[in-house]
Amino acid sequence: MTLSDFNLQSVAQACATVSHWCASERWTQQVVDLRPYDSVETLARQATELWRGVSEADILQAFAAHPVIGDVELLRQKYADTARAEQGQVLQADDTVIAELAQLNVDYQRKFGFIFIVFASGKSAAQMRDLLLARIGNNRNQELANGAAEQEKIMLARLHQYFA
Repeated sequence: MTLSDFNLQSVAQACATVSHWCASERWTQQVVDLRPYDSVETLARQATELWRGVSEADILQAFAAHPVIGDVELLRQKYADTARAEQGQVLQADDTVIAELAQLNVDYQRKFGFIFIVFASGKSAAQMRDLLLARIGNNRNQELANGAAEQEKIMLARLHQYFA
């Protein structure tokens, strides 16, 4: 799709497009409402600025749309294309690492009230396990900020991929 095509989509179509980059409904609507964009770079810059101004509820809504890292069944069922592209190395991990990731995710979600968010593209399951271990000792505010920063990376990668 071209940027011109995106600019000409109906509001509903554009919201459907943008929600694939990040599932925060308020953020999605704001990005769509600011159309037309004159370049993908302008769109990415505006999307980033808007993301950095969202509420905790918006961040948590975006987090809730992600598969749990290491939940292979969920990856296979619900997020086949996107998750395989973004988390493909998890699918190749050995069962011990997958089990560790699954348990750490349970512990993380119990502690913080939301799932572990990481820009997983290019990372092995062992690397994600190590990141999870490094971050699980943080406090909730630190992790909300860490997850929001990771969500921003994910959003920008998906946005650029969409127009590639």
